[in-house]
Amino acid sequence: MQKIHAFAKDESGATAIEYGLIASVVGVGIITGLGFLRDSLNALFTEIIGFL
Repeated sequence: MQKIHAFAKDESGATAIEYGLIASVVGVGIITGLGFLRDSLNALFTEIIGFL
Protein backbone atom coordinates (compact mmCIF):
# COMPACT_ATOMS: atom_id res chain seq x y z
CA MET A 1 0.00 0.00 0.00
CA GLN A 2 2.89 2.36 0.74
CA LYS A 3 4.32 1.81 -2.74
CA ILE A 4 1.01 2.75 -4.37
CA HIS A 5 0.82 5.90 -2.25
CA ALA A 6 4.41 6.81 -3.12
CA PHE A 7 3.73 6.20 -6.83
CA ALA A 8 0.65 8.45 -6.72
CA LYS A 9 2.64 11.29 -5.13
CA ASP A 10 5.55 11.00 -7.58
CA GLU A 11 5.51 13.99 -9.96
CA SER A 12 8.84 13.49 -11.73
CA GLY A 13 7.24 12.69 -15.10
CA ALA A 14 4.70 15.50 -14.91
CA THR A 15 7.30 18.17 -15.68
CA ALA A 16 8.48 16.36 -18.80
CA ILE A 17 4.89 16.02 -20.01
CA GLU A 18 4.25 19.72 -19.39
CA TYR A 19 7.36 20.70 -21.34
CA GLY A 20 6.28 18.40 -24.16
CA LEU A 21 2.84 20.02 -24.30
CA ILE A 22 4.35 23.51 -24.30
CA ALA A 23 6.74 22.54 -27.10
CA SER A 24 3.90 21.12 -29.18
CA VAL A 25 1.78 24.28 -28.75
CA VAL A 26 4.74 26.46 -29.74
CA GLY A 27 5.43 24.21 -32.74
CA VAL A 28 1.84 24.43 -33.95
CA GLY A 29 1.97 28.22 -33.53
CA ILE A 30 5.15 28.47 -35.58
CA ILE A 31 3.75 26.27 -38.35
CA THR A 32 0.55 28.32 -38.47
CA GLY A 33 2.47 31.59 -38.49
CA LEU A 34 4.73 30.40 -41.29
CA GLY A 35 1.66 29.47 -43.32
CA PHE A 36 0.32 33.01 -43.08
CA LEU A 37 3.76 34.45 -43.81
CA ARG A 38 4.08 32.22 -46.89
CA ASP A 39 0.79 33.50 -48.29
CA SER A 40 1.76 37.12 -47.64
CA LEU A 41 5.19 36.73 -49.22
CA ASN A 42 3.70 34.94 -52.21
CA ALA A 43 1.26 37.82 -52.77
CA LEU A 44 4.06 40.39 -52.35
CA PHE A 45 6.37 38.70 -54.86
CA THR A 46 3.51 38.23 -57.32
CA GLU A 47 2.79 41.95 -57.08
CA ILE A 48 6.47 42.81 -57.59
CA ILE A 49 6.68 40.53 -60.64
CA GLY A 50 3.60 42.28 -62.04
CA PHE A 51 5.46 45.60 -62.00
CA LEU A 52 8.36 44.16 -63.98
